[in-house]
Amino acid sequence: MKDQPSRRSFLRHSAVAAAAALAAPAGLRAQGSPGRAAKARPRELATDLVIIGGSLGGCAAALAAARRGLRVIMTEETDWIGGQLTSQAVPPDENALIETVGGTRTYLELRQRIRDYYSRNFPLSEKARTNPRLNPGNGGVSRLCHEPRVALAALTEMLAPHVAGRRVEILLRHRPVDAAVQGDRVEAVRVRSLETGHELVLRAPLFVDATELGDLLPLTRTEYVSGGESRSETGEPHAKEKAEPANHQAFTCCFAMDYLAGDDHTIDRPRDYAFWRDHVPPLTPPWSGKLLSLFYSSPRTLKPFNMGFDPSKATGLFHYRRIIDRTNFAPGTYAGDVTLVNWPQNDYMLGNLFDVPAEEAARHLEGGKQLSLSWLYWLQTECPRPDGGTGWKGLRLRPDIVGTEDGLAKYPYVRESRRIRAEFTVTELHVGAEARAAATGAKSPAEAAAATFADSVGIGSYNIDLHPSSGGDNYIDFAARPFQIPLGSLLPRRVENLLAACKNIGTTHLTNGCYRLHPVEWNIGEAAGELAAFCLAGKHAPRAVRNGTGLLADFQSRLTTAGVPLSWPKS
Repeated sequence: MKDQPSRRSFLRHSAVAAAAALAAPAGLRAQGSPGRAAKARPRELATDLVIIGGSLGGCAAALAAARRGLRVIMTEETDWIGGQLTSQAVPPDENALIETVGGTRTYLELRQRIRDYYSRNFPLSEKARTNPRLNPGNGGVSRLCHEPRVALAALTEMLAPHVAGRRVEILLRHRPVDAAVQGDRVEAVRVRSLETGHELVLRAPLFVDATELGDLLPLTRTEYVSGGESRSETGEPHAKEKAEPANHQAFTCCFAMDYLAGDDHTIDRPRDYAFWRDHVPPLTPPWSGKLLSLFYSSPRTLKPFNMGFDPSKATGLFHYRRIIDRTNFAPGTYAGDVTLVNWPQNDYMLGNLFDVPAEEAARHLEGGKQLSLSWLYWLQTECPRPDGGTGWKGLRLRPDIVGTEDGLAKYPYVRESRRIRAEFTVTELHVGAEARAAATGAKSPAEAAAATFADSVGIGSYNIDLHPSSGGDNYIDFAARPFQIPLGSLLPRRVENLLAACKNIGTTHLTNGCYRLHPVEWNIGEAAGELAAFCLAGKHAPRAVRNGTGLLADFQSRLTTAGVPLSWPKS
């Protein structure tokens, strides 16, 4: 836990804040000209709500606040808003019922806008054109596998009237570098343009941290945790005996590729290929063997598993996260099917992206990029084929799809962030299927119900799914029951005017594994934006809304009217 400061200097970084700012991976951020800009007095902007981070949760928060009439400034490090859905290039992981239940009205609208974009702009096949549940990629991971640019277009459309009306201002390529804090309140956040080095001071009565790594937490000295808690702290059966704050889930540098039979699109041999070709992940229980192999540890059983890989037939791993099935489109629209590579083989497990020195974070980010390129090169040159040959030379890296020069997503897919010390923390005891069965006396884990939260601000459903970690853990994957999102998990214990809006809420290392997916993050962000508007309209403190019975009921009624379900329908 990070301690409360005795005082805070705005223009002079403390050692902790400076280290936190530096620890952000240099590879994610063009540095601009910060030295020259720092000499000039930063321009100040005042607004109703400042959202730091244009993640999926940040976008939902901005949309919710703006539709309630607030003026919002939202910053984003990359040049694409949308986080894991866009700049990280990951098609949505969702609950099995998402087509009808399990998402907010606006999240379902986002999904429909993605489908509509294809219908309006692409020559679809007759079958695809008449399919109300079009899945552009027909991938196995989701009912809506699509290109990241299309999600970006849909998000831009949703925010467009608010941007045009000056209710939302989006500062792309800006990151936070400092904060002014008075007592338990954040007064301002200083952000820097990664293009020019110019700085702005953003002032508001309320702030939202919607960054991928919880970057605002150390800058504002908001208490937080990271990595794994101890069993004695959380009481979770799957927690370890001792806390491991530096034990984070793997991150992944995703990329897109298609397959053109008969072509040779082999990339240059990556610099670190020899290392990754022979690398065996140092995990407990052991990994299945070398990382660059079609065999990997099955998440649930941890036994060696081979899903297969045949891009000529779009089967196995290629099908898993396929984002374009060319049979959905008129002949010639796409030369080949396109898949998004976010697979076990390019999970980077050797280090962390935050709370480490800047040089170390940059080294790990570069390592993640080298791993992904090495995996592609291995698939092109050494991967066993069903016909007895090796390598699929027709695999082609698609930098145009992710919007970068190197072909890797603009930002790594981050599964685990800093997490606030919250008013309420969700643990395995609240949502884990086996734990709930034991607590409730249910006949089986499948019949158990998750804990009921009186301060619910939304719902979600996913297994507790933790990828291999920097601390040497193999997959941790076990069932969770459909759950609620408690308002208390969005509220820091001490800081009064800062809200969490994505993976930085009050979960544990374990329950982060079921609260980190796309529809849940959107719901969290939407609830944060609605809460900001509710608090400013009635001059309430966020904590007072949760702790005041009448206020809580009014706020929950407001959420329900906005199309945010607070509980799962009874079957």
